[in-house]
Amino acid sequence: MQPLDFCIVTPSYAPDFERCRLLAWSLEAFAPASVKHYIIVPQRDLSLFRQIKQRNTEIITVESILPAWIQRLPLLKGWWLSFKHVLVRGWIIQQIIKLSTAEFLREDIFIFADSDVAFIRPFDLNNFVSNSKVRLFRVPAHIATQQRIGEKWHQTAHHLLGLPEINPPLPGYIGQIISWQRDNLLKLYNHIETVARRGWIETVCRHWHLSEYILYGIFVEHILQENCGHYYDSKPICHEYWLTEEMSDEALQDFFASHIPEEIAVMISAKAKIGVQKYENLVKKFHSNFQ
Repeated sequence: MQPLDFCIVTPSYAPDFERCRLLAWSLEAFAPASVKHYIIVPQRDLSLFRQIKQRNTEIITVESILPAWIQRLPLLKGWWLSFKHVLVRGWIIQQIIKLSTAEFLREDIFIFADSDVAFIRPFDLNNFVSNSKVRLFRVPAHIATQQRIGEKWHQTAHHLLGLPEINPPLPGYIGQIISWQRDNLLKLYNHIETVARRGWIETVCRHWHLSEYILYGIFVEHILQENCGHYYDSKPICHEYWLTEEMSDEALQDFFASHIPEEIAVMISAKAKIGVQKYENLVKKFHSNFQ
């Protein structure tokens, strides 16, 4: 097997700029020097994000990725104009951006890291590969907890892929630091287009509920099966804080202290509204520990 090329992909926007800047810093501090970090932002935020000047950071605009028939509606937040569908939810556009990566990036493996993630220790990207297969995060159905919206995401995925509906319990594919294979994405496009008999983006835009991670995961598990080139791993590699309550300084220190060695990053949800300045030094302290 030839060595695989990896890249990190982060969709972001102006409200998450400081978090994204910390993420970019942490990648320069801990990621292998050759790994490119692509940050995808709205055109209106391009000048702001160009302030991030880490060695391997490249900024890409959302508008450069989307087809010309999808345009932003400046006066209607959360919606885009489609000349084929009239309106498309901003949520669906977010999913399309990640799903489109194989069309504008050429690396073999895409690793998605959200803006509110920060790496805290050196990591080897080859650790994402075992026996020539690439890690795919998957929580078995008997363990995964799915909210009602999660069931809708599964239903949409099965519809797009031409699969019969399945009943709960459902496996989980949503997490942090998710790795996909470019070749599988190209196969996913072709499969959706074969089922729908129209372009894959046009097809996805017709849906109201969608999870990119669930769509890819179900495609890999049920369509590609043993030919997917993935192995499943349910063990998180990111120490996560999902609550909306703000943490005190003491609670933040306890949070960082409670991570385990297998966790290469932390994630403090932007919804918690904890300013980056409250924990930036805690992230950077890890760098000094490894020098």
